[in-house]
Amino acid sequence: MFDTLFHYPRVLARHCEGPAAHDRERFLVYRANAGAAHSTLLSLAPELLVIAKRIKFDGRRSIPLAEIETAADHWVAYQRRRHRARIERFSRERFVQTATDWLRFLGRLEEPHEEPAAFAEMVREFVRYQGEERGLSPRTIHNQCWHVQALLRWVSGQGSRLGELRLDQIDAFLALRRTQGWCRVSMATEVKALRSFFRYAGEKGWCATNLAVGIEGPRLFSHEALPVGPKWEDVRRLIASADTNDPQDIRDRAILLLLAVYGLRSGEVVALTLDDIAWEQDILHVTRPKQRCKQDYPLAAVVGEAILRYLQQVRPRIGSRSLFLTLRAPFRPLVAASLHYLVSTRLAALNIDCPRHGPHALRHACASHLVAEGLSLKQVGDHLGHRSAYATRTYAKVDLAGLRQVADVSLGDLL
Repeated sequence: MFDTLFHYPRVLARHCEGPAAHDRERFLVYRANAGAAHSTLLSLAPELLVIAKRIKFDGRRSIPLAEIETAADHWVAYQRRRHRARIERFSRERFVQTATDWLRFLGRLEEPHEEPAAFAEMVREFVRYQGEERGLSPRTIHNQCWHVQALLRWVSGQGSRLGELRLDQIDAFLALRRTQGWCRVSMATEVKALRSFFRYAGEKGWCATNLAVGIEGPRLFSHEALPVGPKWEDVRRLIASADTNDPQDIRDRAILLLLAVYGLRSGEVVALTLDDIAWEQDILHVTRPKQRCKQDYPLAAVVGEAILRYLQQVRPRIGSRSLFLTLRAPFRPLVAASLHYLVSTRLAALNIDCPRHGPHALRHACASHLVAEGLSLKQVGDHLGHRSAYATRTYAKVDLAGLRQVADVSLGDLL
């Protein structure tokens, strides 16, 4: 397999002579037989070599997830020192996911046994409580459980049980998040999810009742920051940069238009299906997870033409009804994380200065542009799918253009 992927002698020798070469080659053959594209294998092989160098393959021992995550942290730190990791979180996630898939294929991944089963039952109980008794949306529950499961896996890797968990252990887990580069808002979101879980766990007798009260995160202030989206001129440049004949640009342009014109969330874009576009009526149906309903938009001509071009020229002809798919085999629907990488890399390539670089930045840009065009907050909120006007108030905090006009006026002349 290596000799079919690499032709330069030094590169081929590096892969053939590296650690666990036979096991790495077996996995590449397995992925090729599963339909992985040649370009996918080309990017996978170097990742496997890095993992083989970073994880100690002593004998035939099984390797726990905690050891994989530690190796991933060291790899990201190494990349950071050499200014090679553009987005550290994705570099770490790719390392962990690839290592887990490879070791599971080899039968050398130490899968959790007793504790995860118990944890899984607790998480299912928590999901039922959040949905049936608190009435939270499936998306909110999914996001909260993601944070809870991350902690429980870490606890399992530490050899602890939930009933024996101490507050200093939770603090150590949160400190680990900070070393991984999590921002204050992300930390506050995780703390909120953990408090909710441990409050319920304490009521059920799974752990100490005072854990939830002691979990502390960074303090956030209501409306402490202005909306952090790029300028509308930069949004136009971003969309124009994808106006080429390259297949990836054709797909990405349709996605960027949906994010910028309608202010859709990344999860709403990847959830779109072929059935959500009524071509005869020029209607776009968007599923709103928080409202548990669909919202109809008039299909703008430029958006419709971009989607139609993607469908006719780029989208793989497979049975999936998802609108946006990967461009390389094995073909599968895009996930929200894919859109974050898509937007952030394109913003960086254009040197667009913006505090946030993900899809939500385009949602902010859309809202700010609508406010600047004179639309009311009610109209902007309806366009964004906000459940209440409270969520839209952030876009009315500061009208910088208006303040500049006031600053140019001599107040003495008004007296």
